[in-house]
Amino acid sequence: MTTKAPSTARIADNKKAIFNYFIEECFEAGMVLEGWEVKSVREGKVQLTDGYVVIRNGELFVIGCQINPLNTASTHVRPDAVRTKKLLLQKDEIRRLIGKVEQKGYTLVPLNLHWKNGKVKCDVALAKGKADHDKRDTIKDREGKREVERAMKQRVR
Repeated sequence: MTTKAPSTARIADNKKAIFNYFIEECFEAGMVLEGWEVKSVREGKVQLTDGYVVIRNGELFVIGCQINPLNTASTHVRPDAVRTKKLLLQKDEIRRLIGKVEQKGYTLVPLNLHWKNGKVKCDVALAKGKADHDKRDTIKDREGKREVERAMKQRVR
């Protein structure tokens, strides 16, 4: 008998979050989605770059995660591409996040959406905003790595 490894596949990434924030901790949360949203996610019609996470009444919600409806969506459903979606986490994790977010400078940002065992999961990061000089340092490091890669590639040839 063979055992199957848990299936994970990336759906969408939030590359702006990694550039704009220092990532402190990462949590995996489930998402409450409607049927048409799951079908659209399977087709890859998701945009996460403008998304952010808010806390309301002790619950987490992702705002700005855009899931575009398919053209073949049902006629009796009115799809809203940017509706607020609830995130599912353990209560003790939510309490800890609330305590951290109340501290100055911390925020919650969605990093990516992925499949895990047939369910859509969202990686939520506890993050601290970068200053402009930190962003410039990130760009400088990235360009330096690129130049080293180019030099190594030309040397191999």
